[in-house]
Amino acid sequence: MKETDGESNRRILKRDGEPRLFQPISFRSVTSRNRIAVSPMCQYSAVDGVPDDWHFVHLGARAAGGAGIVFTEATHVEARGRITPGCLGLWNDTQADGFRRIVAFIGAQGAVPAIQLAHAGRKASVSRPWEGTRPLLPDAGGWDVIGPSPQAYTVDHSVPMEMDHSEIAGVIDSFVTATRRARDIGFQLLELHCAHGYLAHEFLSPLSNLRKDGYGGDLAGRSRFLLQLIDGVRGEWPADLPLFIRLSCTDWVEGGWDLAQTIALAKILKARGDVDLIDCSSGGADRRQQVPVHPGYQVPLAEAVRRDAGIATGAVGLINSPDSAEEIIANGRADLVLLGRSMLHDPHWPLHAANALKAKSVPWPVQYERGNIF
Repeated sequence: MKETDGESNRRILKRDGEPRLFQPISFRSVTSRNRIAVSPMCQYSAVDGVPDDWHFVHLGARAAGGAGIVFTEATHVEARGRITPGCLGLWNDTQADGFRRIVAFIGAQGAVPAIQLAHAGRKASVSRPWEGTRPLLPDAGGWDVIGPSPQAYTVDHSVPMEMDHSEIAGVIDSFVTATRRARDIGFQLLELHCAHGYLAHEFLSPLSNLRKDGYGGDLAGRSRFLLQLIDGVRGEWPADLPLFIRLSCTDWVEGGWDLAQTIALAKILKARGDVDLIDCSSGGADRRQQVPVHPGYQVPLAEAVRRDAGIATGAVGLINSPDSAEEIIANGRADLVLLGRSMLHDPHWPLHAANALKAKSVPWPVQYERGNIF
């Protein structure tokens, strides 16, 4: 085994003869056994933000299924930051206690326990998807929402309260407090959700950020919230543990956030040295988006950011087959693949992919070895 990348915070370890998808990768002090991560996938099944048996089984099954990194769903830093009333949170100790056995079990299966921290901003306070994703007003079980500008996501959504500087500082502090809890619980990797039209993305996109102060206007102004957020989180997150950022690399709307701005921001993050990987998604800021959906449709975004900014990336979005996942990693288009729907369909996708790609050193859980018929 040899180190082939000289960067101190991203060490790619190679083994002769193994598919690239199943070669380990290290970020700071944390090593993932392969390049497969379970993407954060909201389950909308918590009560008062507390993870329960559903979350334990859902996340634990995917750790036992061979993933290298297992992310929680978007975990919100305050109650009004939830997408729905059923979303997870990490703003109190009861919620933290609910995560402890989940984190311990994920780690015991050989996977990296990872958490995504989030705030839904103006897209908060809606019903669960199977209830129609309808905006919930305060008199119907919902709550008031906030954002960078008083501009509703749609005509049916509440107009968000424009955040003043004190409000901005308070939200950042909520992220910092949640980070402290995540650290104490034992999570080994933290991701900030800055995509899909949620709060951090709302500050980045000129479609939702109409501010005239230092948090709006040009790229530097619109990036200010995110950079201050990273500063706050890094103050609590240990220096030897990795920090990822999920970005929507384009709004898919003319005049919105786009790939060129993403690359410019990624170069800033690379130079700062406090972010280890950009999780490259897209869309979510504006209903007018025209998304060219097909298998692997977001991979070119991860490839461009990795190439032009020189920072590690994760590819996500309808990556379904072992061959396509292997091609992405083997050709240097991204450093990780993050799987969502494929993992919902098959919790043991990594083990089955290892068989399909003829990986030689991927053990099954001993309890399941009799099921490895290939």
